[in-house]
Amino acid sequence: MKKNVGKVDMIIRLVIGVIAASIGIVYQSWWGLIAIIPILTAFINYCPLYSIFGCTTCSDKEAKSL
Repeated sequence: MKKNVGKVDMIIRLVIGVIAASIGIVYQSWWGLIAIIPILTAFINYCPLYSIFGCTTCSDKEAKSL
């Protein structure tokens, strides 16, 4: 897996994941489990949809670091 999630994208994904998890906890809803997807993709620095569409948000330096 080649890295395709940049630093800014990673931070945005983490924020969205935390917000989604918080909403799920506050409203006691299973929809909070959706937070797993952005948090997981942020930590592994890889998004399967990006590879399907052939896009990336990381710079050349970041991509070579893995």
